[in-house]
Amino acid sequence: MAAGLSRLQAMTILSFDTATDVATSALVADGEVLGERTSRAVTLLEDVDALLRQAGAHVHDVEALAVGIGPGSFTGVRVGLATARGLALALGIPVAGVSTLDALAAGAPGAIPVIDARRGEVFVLQDGTRVLAPGGLELAAGTICVGSGAVRYRELLEAAGAEIPPDDDERHLPRARFHAQLARDFGPAEAIEPLYLRVPDADKTTR
Repeated sequence: MAAGLSRLQAMTILSFDTATDVATSALVADGEVLGERTSRAVTLLEDVDALLRQAGAHVHDVEALAVGIGPGSFTGVRVGLATARGLALALGIPVAGVSTLDALAAGAPGAIPVIDARRGEVFVLQDGTRVLAPGGLELAAGTICVGSGAVRYRELLEAAGAEIPPDDDERHLPRARFHAQLARDFGPAEAIEPLYLRVPDADKTTR
């Protein structure tokens, strides 16, 4: 295991997550963050180009990709996976999928990550990965909650005893540096599956 981790730390990894309203991307080499960006999913490829230029690197220097697999926006998750598959095919490099909730948790140790799932629900990492109404969260007094769901339902969660960092706190974002840190089991891009916790709205019309 130690040798495997050392190998991962020595790689140049491009990581990104487009599962939430704010897309994040990072370039990490030998465990060092060379650059990070936040924007939106539609500018992801522009962000990748900017990261490489900022680091004085070429796209062919990238040895592996780490991509957020959700849960989050269905469209956003698909954009991230499609981009990862396209880059992996063009560059001939492996990909690892990382849960967006796990990345949030890595950026805020001890906190409960909560992502806005729309339709009055949240995705949460608590006793497993779940989707539920925000009022269904069981929170001990003083529990810190982070993520887009924590921001959206601040008033409700704080009334239940949670503590929510200020809206502009970076712990609310699934920073892509943590995707690179958490990435394991690199392999073919086509093997990466999205983490969906419910049926997409579009699919319900066919039922």
